Amino acid sequence: MVPSKRVYFLLILGSFLAPAIAIFLGISNSILLTLLFDVAVLALMLVDGLLVRRHRVQVTRELPSRLSIGRDNLVLLKVRSGKATAILQIRDFYPTEFGVSVPLLNATVPGNSTEELTYTVHPSQRGEFPWGDIQVRQLGAWGLAWDNRKILHSLKVKVYPDLVGLRSLSIRLTLQSSGVNRQSRQLGIGTEFAELRNYRMGDDLRFIDWKATARRVGTHGNTPPLVRVLEPEQEQTLLILLDRGRLMTARVQGLQRFDWGLNATLSLALAGLQRGDRVGVGVFDRQMHLWIPSERGQHHLSHLIDRLTPIQPVLLESDYVGAVTSVVQQQSRRCLVVVITDLVDVTASVELLAALTRLAPRYLPFCVTLRDPLVDRIAHTPESEVTAAYTRAVALDLLAQRQVAFAQLKQKGVLVLDAPASQISNQLVDRYLGLKARNLL
Repeated sequence: MVPSKRVYFLLILGSFLAPAIAIFLGISNSILLTLLFDVAVLALMLVDGLLVRRHRVQVTRELPSRLSIGRDNLVLLKVRSGKATAILQIRDFYPTEFGVSVPLLNATVPGNSTEELTYTVHPSQRGEFPWGDIQVRQLGAWGLAWDNRKILHSLKVKVYPDLVGLRSLSIRLTLQSSGVNRQSRQLGIGTEFAELRNYRMGDDLRFIDWKATARRVGTHGNTPPLVRVLEPEQEQTLLILLDRGRLMTARVQGLQRFDWGLNATLSLALAGLQRGDRVGVGVFDRQMHLWIPSERGQHHLSHLIDRLTPIQPVLLESDYVGAVTSVVQQQSRRCLVVVITDLVDVTASVELLAALTRLAPRYLPFCVTLRDPLVDRIAHTPESEVTAAYTRAVALDLLAQRQVAFAQLKQKGVLVLDAPASQISNQLVDRYLGLKARNLL
């Protein structure tokens, strides 16, 4: 039981009235009346606190089965009231590592009704976390006491990579490949036959299927020619190498660079599996920490999520040559090899440049780096102060050296994508789909 603000107000009011009572009735009577008043207030508070227990509310919590890192995850509290209207303060003991939208929930629930209260948590780390009980304060009918209690509801929750983003990407890819969007297919994009359709104004005459058109003319008379629609080849191999070394431990926009890279890895894997390709993933530092052989099918995505979620970055220098050597040993046929990492400049990234150059031209190497938007913002913000101007000069120099390294990679036949960490997943998937459409694999 906790006193309300009304109790403190009444007690303070009694102390202010005591001098006035002393003037008319004397000091001793003033003290006696004040004590009696305080005792009455406290007694009423006690009774109010006991009465409210007859109408205690019931509170239950509903969580997503899997929380997504870097996302606002909705938490639902269902409150069932008794016969009387309930005035509540509810505090949920979520993990202290999480950000939260509303730490304290206030609600007024009419009698014999159910109300749903919501708030969001924002995890910035993956892993398993303890979620505590629910503390509920319910105000008495007289407004003098709070009934303070805990509802036992502790459990363990797991934070996964960005599953919300994966669901959105899956819907987008499904719509792109469904019949609703077939009109967006272009002639000559791909190598595998998809369908025959009527000739449209502007179509390339080279893709008219004259045999099919002749058969159709023979049976239906005067009809338009038929053209062949092709789509990208399937059952190709996509290998993703995710760096978990020292450079991936830095925090970018609230998450470790490795977490952004892991989200991009799963997004690219989802796109590859949706397009019928075989997808394999390797996670490396000084050695190949985890190797998942390439497979097809949507079930493989669940396997990738379960295997990759527990992995955390480490403060070790990454061995790019060793990672590339593992790929060469595991995969003899040509495939797309995507290395998700970061680089500083040509000197610091000489091993990365040598490793990716080794892959070309037998494989199609693709270097993906996660840029910090803060460096971009500093580099492109004019400054008048000397200290800030020096900081901007350093940022500009870092960006310039990155561009030199990327230019050397491109000269060696390596594909390059350098994008802000928060945008890397979408841009990487778009680049992959573009490579598929142009048959570069």
